[in-house]
Amino acid sequence: LRPPLAGEVLTRVLAVLDAEIVRRLPDPGELVVDPDALDVALPLSGKAVSPGLGMLPRGSLSAVDGELLRFFTHWRQAGRRTDYDLSALMLDAAYGDPEHVSWTNLANGFARYSGDLTEAPAPHGASEFIDIRLAEATRPIIIPQVNVYSGEPFDEAAEAFFGYMTRDAAQEGMPFEPRTVRMKSDLRGSGRIALPLVFLRGDDGRWRVKWLHLYLRGYPMFNQVEGNRLTTSSLVRSIVERDHLRVRHLVELWRAKGPSAGHVTYIGLDVAAAPPGARVHTPATLHELIPA
Repeated sequence: LRPPLAGEVLTRVLAVLDAEIVRRLPDPGELVVDPDALDVALPLSGKAVSPGLGMLPRGSLSAVDGELLRFFTHWRQAGRRTDYDLSALMLDAAYGDPEHVSWTNLANGFARYSGDLTEAPAPHGASEFIDIRLAEATRPIIIPQVNVYSGEPFDEAAEAFFGYMTRDAAQEGMPFEPRTVRMKSDLRGSGRIALPLVFLRGDDGRWRVKWLHLYLRGYPMFNQVEGNRLTTSSLVRSIVERDHLRVRHLVELWRAKGPSAGHVTYIGLDVAAAPPGARVHTPATLHELIPA
């Protein structure tokens, strides 16, 4: 292994990179930034994003509100009998001491699994759910995953997606309520194990979600959370501990240049919140900020 770079060398390298980023950045004019967009990662390639509702690029962070976290997956087979399994791997702060909730372990002290449907014919397909009571969670790292146990892979199924809802613990209603959905991601990767995101509890006790958009190759058949926990924990750790280039850093570089006049640039999650006439950048167009 190569030795790590000396601190002074790393400082100089970062200064050169920041200078080049500033050179490439367009003149923002008056800069208006939605605080919720500050921790969105810059998508440096199209491989780090997935289509869906409320999606952010790989490495992005956002707050998680609500007492009850509900994961869901839905699929509909195209021709062959197809069995997907929703699971959740829970780890301690050192990415060890694993426990899980899945069809092989239906509940622990703070999580509960429901589903284990083994086929998803048209027209309705099949859905599975996992509920997490965040205030009672004894693990600060929660990794939901979708395993192809048998049948069609994600990119062959007629329909396949994952998402999560946030709800109050006492809230009643149907298992799937569209108004409580915070994100929904299409599952279309070539792997047989999908890792869309990871939930992290900080030192302040608050929960955040970090986007992963990962697919593991897995086995041709019978993938289970128990069989991939070492690979999953190592891969997720590498992304969680990486300091991604985020909007916050670009804003700091822009503002260090000083204000300019002539137009307004808005960076945010919602186009509707942009000032009239502003140049708008949302997560879908952030890659345009730093031209190659």
